[in-house]
Amino acid sequence: MLSQVMQDAINEQINNELLASYTYLSMAVWCEHEQFVGCSHWMRLQSEEERVHAMRLADFLLARNGRVVLQAIGQPEADFESVVQIFEKALAQEQVVTKQIDGLYELAFNEKAFAALVELEWFITEQVEEEKTAREIVHKFHMVKDDSAALLDLDRELSGRVAESGSEAN
Repeated sequence: MLSQVMQDAINEQINNELLASYTYLSMAVWCEHEQFVGCSHWMRLQSEEERVHAMRLADFLLARNGRVVLQAIGQPEADFESVVQIFEKALAQEQVVTKQIDGLYELAFNEKAFAALVELEWFITEQVEEEKTAREIVHKFHMVKDDSAALLDLDRELSGRVAESGSEAN
């Protein structure tokens, strides 16, 4: 059984993951509206991935006989200046999530919640990949700047993203 402090922290992270999912969905619909359908596709998959992360944490909490307590999700930002800004915000969001996961891992270590440590190692590895991917995309957007043809090529490239295997919630 996990301590109440650990359960509360995992529930908070479930909420953080759902907010991230909701934020990516907001970004996706903005991209779609602005005719960046490849970027929209990428963001929709990212939104689903974050929802799966929330469910992974919920399933872990339930497996440890903990209680999942869903919280209200705040309204995500809906207006953006550019598709570049969206990916910059996505990178910043991933960096925040990394800090959240690191804090949760530290709490699990201090609480001697060893099963949580093992589960959270997956999230730590995932966050390294999430930040790397977002950083690479931001870099590409900065390289192409306002070159319309290059922006369209980058949008087309992002449309090729496929859902990760195992992104189905249990």
